[in-house]
Amino acid sequence: MVGDWKKAEMEERGELEKEREPMIQKSPAVVIRTNTHLESRFCSTKVKEWARRNLLLILTVVGVLMGVFIGFMARMTEYSEETVMLVSFPGDILMRMLKMLILPLIVSSLISGLCGLDAKSSGKMGSRALIYYFVTTMLAGITGIVVVLLIHPGNPEVKKMKKQENNERVKVLDAFLDIVRNMFPDNLIKATFEGVRTSYVRKENATSDEDFTRHIVHINGINVIGLIVFCVAFGLVAGQMRSSGQVLIEFFVVLNDCIMKMVELIMWYSPFGIMSLIAGKLMEIENLAETAEMLGLYMVTVIVGLLFHACITLPGIYFFVTRKNPGVFFKGMLQAWITALGTASSSATLPITFRCLEENNGVDKRVSRFVVPVGATVNMDGTALYEAVGAIFIAQMNGITLSAGQIVTVSFTATLASVGAASIPSAALVTMIMVLSALGLPINDVSLIFAVDWFLDRLRTSINVLGDAYGAGIVYHLSKDELAKMDQERAAEEQMELEQFGLSPPPPGPSGPAIDRGRRLSRVSLQLAKTHLKVSSPSPTQTYPDPRGNGMSLFLSVNNPNLNSETQI
Repeated sequence: MVGDWKKAEMEERGELEKEREPMIQKSPAVVIRTNTHLESRFCSTKVKEWARRNLLLILTVVGVLMGVFIGFMARMTEYSEETVMLVSFPGDILMRMLKMLILPLIVSSLISGLCGLDAKSSGKMGSRALIYYFVTTMLAGITGIVVVLLIHPGNPEVKKMKKQENNERVKVLDAFLDIVRNMFPDNLIKATFEGVRTSYVRKENATSDEDFTRHIVHINGINVIGLIVFCVAFGLVAGQMRSSGQVLIEFFVVLNDCIMKMVELIMWYSPFGIMSLIAGKLMEIENLAETAEMLGLYMVTVIVGLLFHACITLPGIYFFVTRKNPGVFFKGMLQAWITALGTASSSATLPITFRCLEENNGVDKRVSRFVVPVGATVNMDGTALYEAVGAIFIAQMNGITLSAGQIVTVSFTATLASVGAASIPSAALVTMIMVLSALGLPINDVSLIFAVDWFLDRLRTSINVLGDAYGAGIVYHLSKDELAKMDQERAAEEQMELEQFGLSPPPPGPSGPAIDRGRRLSRVSLQLAKTHLKVSSPSPTQTYPDPRGNGMSLFLSVNNPNLNSETQI
């Protein structure tokens, strides 16, 4: 006799439809119990499957919550600076591991992504991305201005808080010229660890605040903008070389795959590292309650603006262009968003952003690996909003009423400041000073809002990452037809070359691990065939080392009536 579970399973497959009525008439209680058991078992299986697929995301969320809990609990006890250092140490290791991968990831992802594009397609994609970046950054700045004018968080009482002297001098023109200088580094090796910046040094025995001299100084940190410009040009040129540049292209493709494998390993450590970062930062703040009381309304203003931009502006633009559900897209980016909250670094979150876009949201690698690195450098929606709110907050705090022209200046200056932020260390300090200088506001007051910058920095970074992701999704949607046409043309060209040598054509269809391996093997076969024909006196058979680097050899047999040989591998 078949058991209840077996009956239910067979019934689900439609094998007991004929017996259903008699069974219900004879034993309805058994059927009800069977269906209940089946539904319970099905729900349990579904929950387990969801938890298995999203285990890393669950662990990351738990890490964030545990970090907040540990940080606040630790504040109730007495602890030393060494304790804070030890609590933060695992998080510092996570940041070091992620930053270690930034340079090879940017280089390999840009080159491997652009080598599959022609100049026309990459130009269109770049134009779409830049238009999106400019529009969203301007909207973020305008949102910040509207929110801060409505809430009016500026209070002269805040100025009674302890201030730090600040002698930084930044001009808008210098900031713009620094961006252009960094785009074209004079030494590519130096660009991997330092950039340039305009600095003002007070003259000796100076008596006036205007007695400064301008100097171009080198600053520590990767010159991301310069590397992006070089890699874009390099990738496009390598892609135009076709088969002669295939070995070089394969190197960067494999390098990128290797880096992404390393990212997967690091991500399983990230929940613990993020917990450590948040707990350590909470323990590091001296007067948390006093800071929250004095700057609470300012924090609320920034948070409201960021939430509006993240929940209304960005999803609205995405839906308007793609006609797709932005909620589903955000769900796919949740891991990157939470990681950005923990690390407070768009560049450190770059590997996870790639992974979420390509695996969860199905964005083509050629789009994500071109658009996202550029966006992580120049698309700073959260930063633009933060700069606009901060500048007007300081004006309100000093009792200064800004004119309409000055408010427009805030919008444009905040946009420009956010673009240059990635290439400047202590970006929040320097870019905020740039906006204040453009308005003629006291720059020393900027130190007041840095007491809460550690928290707001994480929020605006997460919005920056989200803006980059939505941008990649929009550019991919607009570029689908061009990418498909390009794939067809390239496949037809490769097939003609392969058929000329009697080789099997590459497998058709979209990108994927198996498909990509098949295409690479076809290209390797073509390269070997061409190499064989270049030999002055080719023998009927020849053995070549495998260019894929696995230590094996490939056997080439030549017997083709057209070329007097037929090539096989």
